[in-house]
Amino acid sequence: MCSDACLDEKDIAMMRSCIRLDRDCADACVAAIRVMSRGGPLSAEMCRACAEACEACAMECEKHASMSEHCRLCAEACRTCADACRQMAA
Repeated sequence: MCSDACLDEKDIAMMRSCIRLDRDCADACVAAIRVMSRGGPLSAEMCRACAEACEACAMECEKHASMSEHCRLCAEACRTCADACRQMAA
């Protein structure tokens, strides 16, 4: 949702890093979910990678949170996801 909303911002160039991280984070989360659902040997590794992607995305979205509600919500969701992934990896 955030990457699509960023495309509607006035200064898209300023949002480029946010858009890329949003998309990469979403892909990392989907991959982690698939691996974790199978309970394979890389589950913990994928959870840690997902948590790192979510943290990076949250940090970038927080830069824009005061101007864009979608970035504030995304940062919040990413922090929640990162915490959950770290717990599952432990």
